Amino acid sequence: MIDLLQGVRLFRHFTPEQTARIARKAREINLAAGEILFMHGAPADCFFYLVKGQLKLYRVSPDGHEKIVEVLEAGCTFAETRVFLERPHYHVSCAALVDSAIIGIDAKNFVAVLRDSVDTCLMLLGEFSQRLDGLVNEIDRLSLQDAASRVAEYLYRRLPQDADQFVLKVAKGVLASRLSVRAETLSRILKHLAEGGILSIDGRGVVTVQDREKLRQLAGAYGADAEAGQPLLPHRG
Repeated sequence: MIDLLQGVRLFRHFTPEQTARIARKAREINLAAGEILFMHGAPADCFFYLVKGQLKLYRVSPDGHEKIVEVLEAGCTFAETRVFLERPHYHVSCAALVDSAIIGIDAKNFVAVLRDSVDTCLMLLGEFSQRLDGLVNEIDRLSLQDAASRVAEYLYRRLPQDADQFVLKVAKGVLASRLSVRAETLSRILKHLAEGGILSIDGRGVVTVQDREKLRQLAGAYGADAEAGQPLLPHRG
């Protein structure tokens, strides 16, 4: 447990003693695909580190429509900002898209560790400020970019800097919800990208980019400023 937590970005400035204290009250959680980790509104008694697998953060509208807020990949932490509230509750729901292994980190114990170090608290403020910037940029993307640009940017950011192929690990229906487009709209955009000689996707989800520059241009202003291989929001609070 200590070895796992020492490799987490959030804990990179923690001392070995602090990490050990956190690990003592952490717990391992294994979810099968489709299992729920927590529901929107449930008491937030811990936050999480995704060791392996894939999770979705989502909200459900009163009419039952699901909107995916984020798809989480292995290596990210999430829900940590909840621990600083007086009566914390989860502001989204979370479920496994595939079999997943997670570490749950006790919120009260984590805050107790922070009380002993001003430097660690300041480091966390810096982390959370970066995430807030990312969320503001996300609002801009959803408000100002058209659907084709959002799809292009998502794909461009996952394109390795030194290769023209990568595996799209997210199901198309999940990706459509994540990018706030209809499933049929996503299929149409991907078809146009293929017909335009920009990229292709095979049945295994392998994306091959034939024209990196056109994909970057289609991503628009945000995609032009972004670097390939850099996800939009690697961590969610």
